[in-house]
Amino acid sequence: QVQLKESGGASVQTGGSLRLSCIASGDLPAQYAIAWYRQTPGSGNEREKVALISTGGTTNYADSVEGRFTISRDNAENTVSLQMNNLEPGDSAIYYCAANRLFRDLLFGSQPADWGQGTQVVVSS
Repeated sequence: QVQLKESGGASVQTGGSLRLSCIASGDLPAQYAIAWYRQTPGSGNEREKVALISTGGTTNYADSVEGRFTISRDNAENTVSLQMNNLEPGDSAIYYCAANRLFRDLLFGSQPADWGQGTQVVVSS
């Protein structure tokens, strides 16, 4: 089990950039695949998977953010970052990082085992 804490959420204007960070602690976090999800007020409890990264650096992105968002990890610092560029109002959400032992489980839609508390991003037009 790992503990996750997000930071970096803020309010920005359309076209702006933000960098979210997720710091992991606990049970060997470098051995976990990490994903970023987001949840909007109108989505109920549904969270959209935005980006994920394996322990070895393999990445995958939702079509809605491909080319604008970049996920990366620094295993020495137990940190996973999400660089978000050219932000749009539709990117406004609470962003969560989540961890799972297996990248393929995250890739194929399994629910992560561990979640952070979230950080809010607001993009105004």
